[in-house]
Amino acid sequence: MRYTISGKNIDITDGLRDAITEKLGKLERYFTPDTEVIVTLSVEKERQKIEVTIPVKGNIIRSEQVSSDMYVSIDLVEEVIERQLRKYKNKIIEKHKEGGNFQPEFMEKVEEEPEEIKIIRTKHFGIKPMYPEDACVQMELLGHNFFVFCNAETDEVNVVYKRKGNTYGLIEPEF
Repeated sequence: MRYTISGKNIDITDGLRDAITEKLGKLERYFTPDTEVIVTLSVEKERQKIEVTIPVKGNIIRSEQVSSDMYVSIDLVEEVIERQLRKYKNKIIEKHKEGGNFQPEFMEKVEEEPEEIKIIRTKHFGIKPMYPEDACVQMELLGHNFFVFCNAETDEVNVVYKRKGNTYGLIEPEF
């Protein structure tokens, strides 16, 4: 695998570079040697963040982990990516697609049954038209991380969601 490691507000020391290549090197058994792995480390106050992006045949495997210690973040990101890979492999096998950047041995190995997605609860609620700012206030009052509403300006169903750093995002449909 080819690593592209960069940093924001952090110097990439040999120790960090070694920890990244050692931890993410465990993923080499899944990928072909020419697979590119893009790693970005950043530090903001007490937050040590690592972002790993691996482009694979029309898709992207990505994980972002934050902790108070960069080495812990590196450990966490490797575990999450490995879990994502198992799920992605099962999807490829179910759809009988070509593996792309994956090693043939990884694709041939039979995994246990994929975790079945179960919807255990359905909610019904009335959607009244409101502005995105009002939807954010309503979301905060409910103590939720997202809120579905009808946008009073566009008359379309939108979603507002809470982002890191006490900011908000808006999801609008695209036709």
